[in-house]
Amino acid sequence: MAQTAGVVCVLGKQKESPSLVYFMTIDEAKFRRPVVPGDVLEYHMTRLSKRRNMWWYRGVAKVRGEVVAEAKVGAMIMES
Repeated sequence: MAQTAGVVCVLGKQKESPSLVYFMTIDEAKFRRPVVPGDVLEYHMTRLSKRRNMWWYRGVAKVRGEVVAEAKVGAMIMES
């Protein structure tokens, strides 16, 4: 989920220059059940807030519509 949030941050910046993503926090992480080989994992990310170059997201991971994990993720974007 954290990596997916990082990709969404970079794509949301709308700049041509490459960026580096530094993960700051993973909060309220809950793992509901194991994911096994063959499961199709879907990530659903919602932006909670943005301040300067810091972004916060809520992520939910689902398998066949069932929530298997969730967390709040914070990331910082830096120009490379």
